[in-house]
Amino acid sequence: MDIMLLGHWGAGLRNPRSKKKKRADGCGDGAGSPTAIESRFAEARSRLGPHRQQLIRAIVDHCEETCFLSSRELAKRYDVDAATVVRTVQALGYKGFGDFADDLRQHLMTRITPYTALKAATRERRSVADHVDHSLDKALDNLNLLRSNLDRSLVVELARLIHRSKRILVVGVDFAASLSYYFAYGLTTLGFDAEAPVGSEGNLQHKVKGLTTRDLLIGISFGQCIRVTVEAVQRARKQGVMTFGITDSDTTPIARYCERHLIAGVVSPSFLNSYVAPMALINSIHVACAHLDPKRSLTQFKPTNKEYLSGARWYREPKGSPGDAGRTS
Repeated sequence: MDIMLLGHWGAGLRNPRSKKKKRADGCGDGAGSPTAIESRFAEARSRLGPHRQQLIRAIVDHCEETCFLSSRELAKRYDVDAATVVRTVQALGYKGFGDFADDLRQHLMTRITPYTALKAATRERRSVADHVDHSLDKALDNLNLLRSNLDRSLVVELARLIHRSKRILVVGVDFAASLSYYFAYGLTTLGFDAEAPVGSEGNLQHKVKGLTTRDLLIGISFGQCIRVTVEAVQRARKQGVMTFGITDSDTTPIARYCERHLIAGVVSPSFLNSYVAPMALINSIHVACAHLDPKRSLTQFKPTNKEYLSGARWYREPKGSPGDAGRTS
């Protein structure tokens, strides 16, 4: 199991230690706008019996501990049959448990903080090495989902947009700044006028303001999405600039406000998002850009060929140094 089970809650599925303030619809903590799973619960609530309502509340209110569990594991946690869990999920309008689990993870992404994520992880009975393995397992899961679900035609479409654009502005802040820098730097090496703005929010606003209808803005953010990234997308669209997003769900603000978007999961059992899948997605976009016009790409890289083979780019041990002992003269 991915999150340590805290034991069964007893009759009525109530957690006596929970003092969380409930939303008006009886689900969640009132932070932000309703998620997909909260909206489904509010709409279906009148059709659900008390026991099913309590089961959904219990699962959703403690999503940091339940979102990685299977229907069988949830049934064991709450002392019900696995069939009861599945039927309750279907009563919310989901075709199967997998769709419910996807929305539950997205709900978690909009509610969890680094503190609560780390706190939940510290409750697990794992060694430090086990936590490391767990994080690697989740990163691999994200990567496998990307490979299975990626719309290759949309990757090619983005590559074509990049080729047609005069300038490309890649916007990602906070931890996503590392992704935006890597994305823009890769495009620059391919000969595109790409930039990942750094510095103040005002600097970003000025960069977006300078875009025209011949340019492209790529926004990268996940979960609730960083405000300045979403606002950059909104501002660019008002100016007639084409916008493309990289995010982790079809329901995020980046997905809603960008004209097109690609999805890469960032699910992690730790206090930080896992960026393995987004990095792999960005790399695939670089590959598409290179092979869309291979002659152009080869022309761009040819002047650097000698530098890569024998130039001063690489570190060399001075002759006579201990590190030079194994080298031939």
